[in-house]
Amino acid sequence: MRHKYAGFKLKRPVDSRNALLRNLATSVILEERIVTTVPKAKAVKPLVEKMITLAKEDTLHARRQAAMVLFTPASVKKLFDTLGTRFGQRNGGYTRITRLGPRKGDGAEQCMLELVGSELVKRAAERAKRKEERLKAAREGREADEGKTE
Repeated sequence: MRHKYAGFKLKRPVDSRNALLRNLATSVILEERIVTTVPKAKAVKPLVEKMITLAKEDTLHARRQAAMVLFTPASVKKLFDTLGTRFGQRNGGYTRITRLGPRKGDGAEQCMLELVGSELVKRAAERAKRKEERLKAAREGREADEGKTE
């Protein structure tokens, strides 16, 4: 029985495990979606949720606490500027684990850890990019037509 033994060991020494979890948390915040194994996703999920909860209060102390965990200043900036405001009205449940099946090489169970609502943000960004490309192509087409008529 594992009563009162919290956390995941992930078959690593303490410093390697902490570095792994900090790297995964930084990647989730920057990319908003990562593919990893199920035990790693379950281990990093509470860390990411805590970082987003810190971002909701947006104080200097909270920023410094997040900077102690996350590796890059860009991730801290995105956490407080974008994610803190996006999840401001939500009381937890900021991440989702979706199982993807076994990995081809070693058969490890893969999953996707993503921020809730990131699919809407990604879809909107892709839609805006496609619209910009269509407008650019239309402008180039008009300029080419004007060049032929002259």
